[in-house]
Amino acid sequence: MKYGWMILLFFSLLPGCGENGSAIKVDLTKKEMVILKEEPDVITYAYLPQYSHTVSHTRHHSLIQYLKKETGLNIKQIFPDTFDEHMKMVGQKKIDISFSNPFIYIKISQRYGANAFARIIEMNGKDKFSGQIICRADNASIQTLSDCRNKSWIAVDSTSAGGYLFPLGHFIDHGIIKKDFREIAFSPGPGGKQEKVVLSVYAGKYDIGTIREGTLDVVSDKIEINKIKIISMTDQYPGWMYAARKNLNKKIVEKILEAFEKLDFNNKTHREILESANFIKVIASTDSDFDIVRQLAAKVGISLEE
Repeated sequence: MKYGWMILLFFSLLPGCGENGSAIKVDLTKKEMVILKEEPDVITYAYLPQYSHTVSHTRHHSLIQYLKKETGLNIKQIFPDTFDEHMKMVGQKKIDISFSNPFIYIKISQRYGANAFARIIEMNGKDKFSGQIICRADNASIQTLSDCRNKSWIAVDSTSAGGYLFPLGHFIDHGIIKKDFREIAFSPGPGGKQEKVVLSVYAGKYDIGTIREGTLDVVSDKIEINKIKIISMTDQYPGWMYAARKNLNKKIVEKILEAFEKLDFNNKTHREILESANFIKVIASTDSDFDIVRQLAAKVGISLEE
């Protein structure tokens, strides 16, 4: 069963016109909860909220319109507020198609039986990505990775791949364990967590931050990017991927995968869709592609049930 999505509308004071043509004041400062009617044929699609909902919508709106046209399916993008909410909604069958990092995937696979069916090729032509460890460029006390000891660390989320798992493994490989940090915090609030890590480090609230590569480009219009320094890069791991919730009709998954595989970066229309989504290709994938991420989670002592 599909569930209606709750949309919170935020309003401001706007002028309007009555029937007699005179301007009237409409108080739109009030919040109203709107419940959309259930649509049994909807296929829900959700982008893990690593960035703000605005970024998620902007990146994937054209892609979803393409998928709807190509497959004939009624695909709609929905917007979970947190990583945890995203995972739970997969388990509740409120998300049919999940676009997420590989760490989230191995969790929803373990917990809820989600199945990998596709993964992306990044804009740099690779099917893998890294995490980055950053600090302020003018922080003279941090020059190398070993200088991160006894510093405050803000990570994206406890289930972030490039923003936590990969860097944690990187620290451990270099002899730095969680107890070596003065503090480990996670980016607060819904959505936009990658950006918040960078902004927190930029503002001097934390000594170091961990993000996925590419995040600095997203915030380059918000801060003086040259004031952020990349201390170290992690190893590369399998990239972001698509998973279908448990028991989703296989024909639906096959249609979506076929549509993904038709996307051609050399086709002008397709290229615009792909560039907006920030990848150049989507390829077929299977669960075993992410075993290396499971091994990393085991190495750093993170349970997939947590």
